[in-house]
Amino acid sequence: MANVTPLPTRQPAAIVHTDRAGFGELRAELHSRAADQDLISVWADLPFPERRFVLKSAGLTPEAPQQITKLAKPERAAVRAAIHRMSDYANGLKDQLRNRAHHPSCELASHARQAIAEGNTKAALHWLSLIEEGVA
Repeated sequence: MANVTPLPTRQPAAIVHTDRAGFGELRAELHSRAADQDLISVWADLPFPERRFVLKSAGLTPEAPQQITKLAKPERAAVRAAIHRMSDYANGLKDQLRNRAHHPSCELASHARQAIAEGNTKAALHWLSLIEEGVA
């Protein structure tokens, strides 16, 4: 009797609820409307040349209607994506500029300046050689 295995039993199927009378669709619609309102407020604050640039980046003709509400849904999605792309690109440029301001060789240069101020030419040349070799 030790080698007897129990027969598999059927597990009751999980009860799957429907979309709660369409509330999921309503929720998605409300989210899309809120996103459009955000896009409308951003669009209203953009100067005319920047609007043309965003339209061009979205692959639309700059002669497209200047009111965002007159654009079709796919065109609004393209404009929104272009704004996000441009924003990410601008943030990346800011980060690059911030990192350039504090280049690692700045600390080595300060050590070299301090050595020169103390009259220690050998130490100053050491720090300068590290900078020239690109250690930092």
